[in-house]
Amino acid sequence: MTSLTLVRRIAARPSIVFEALTTPEGIASWWGPENLPVTVAEIDPRVGGAYRVRFRTSDGREHEASGECLEVIRPLRVVMSWRWALGGDPEESGRVSRIEIDLRPIETGTELTFTHADLNNVASKDSHERGWTGSLAKLARGLARVPVAEARG
Repeated sequence: MTSLTLVRRIAARPSIVFEALTTPEGIASWWGPENLPVTVAEIDPRVGGAYRVRFRTSDGREHEASGECLEVIRPLRVVMSWRWALGGDPEESGRVSRIEIDLRPIETGTELTFTHADLNNVASKDSHERGWTGSLAKLARGLARVPVAEARG
């Protein structure tokens, strides 16, 4: 098993970032490839609550991930199981991995630490790292557009 960890600084307070991680509207704004649609975004952000996200890639293929919220500490931490229900990385077919997202307040907003653990191998890690790097860049850009008074409150 292998894992990846990405750290990003986001110019919005943790409560705003947390909302983007735990609401359908928030997830739809940043999950998946650049300039391509999230076609389904559902989440019940409580321990035991389910989530499902479907998006399209540039080759027209549909991909869907789903899982369960395992830990939710508003507005600092979200832990979810992750499995590809449709498409996704063939290295992970039929497997369940784990996503951990920690938010820490910093002077300029939030430091987000994103870990995707229990991936099958290095090839899968590399594939997921490319995907999450793009998605987290979309998240940071989208929240940078939130009005300053609302983002920093």
